[in-house]
Amino acid sequence: MQACQLLSVLELLHILTALEKKSFLATFFQVTERLVILFLVITSQEEVQSKCIVCLLFFLWNLWDVIRYPYLLLSTIGIDYPALTWLYHTLWIPVQPLSLVTEVFTVNESLPYFEALGTYCYTMSLPFVVSIHFPYILKAYLVLLSAGVLYTCNHLYSKRKLYLKQQELKLKVK
Repeated sequence: MQACQLLSVLELLHILTALEKKSFLATFFQVTERLVILFLVITSQEEVQSKCIVCLLFFLWNLWDVIRYPYLLLSTIGIDYPALTWLYHTLWIPVQPLSLVTEVFTVNESLPYFEALGTYCYTMSLPFVVSIHFPYILKAYLVLLSAGVLYTCNHLYSKRKLYLKQQELKLKVK
């Protein structure tokens, strides 16, 4: 799972090099949220890795990716497969909010372990003492996570509306 999520960074490079015509910000939010959850929350706490919610989270991520990547590949080379296109424009409606809920639950499940073990918590002596308490950062991250998913859903909704409008025009022409 770690290797697959690291490879998803290539998606950002494809957008920057104009290989794909997608929203950089929406893709950035999705890739970043997954990397943070996977590497900072799940991988760093062994106790969290065995939770059922992590299995559900991985299932939802992969369910979306199994549809998303073939659709993006085919649309990049100009092939329209109607069933896959419809799935791409529809499946995000339940998957994105459910992913958000499972990500929030995963972070909440990990908080006691971060507090007990002090993982990623630091105190620095500058001209004044600065303490970085990672559970507080994770709680603030949940707000950013929600905003990122909301932005991504809004972007996907706009694409869905455009797709449905194009389908309606095709039916009128016939």
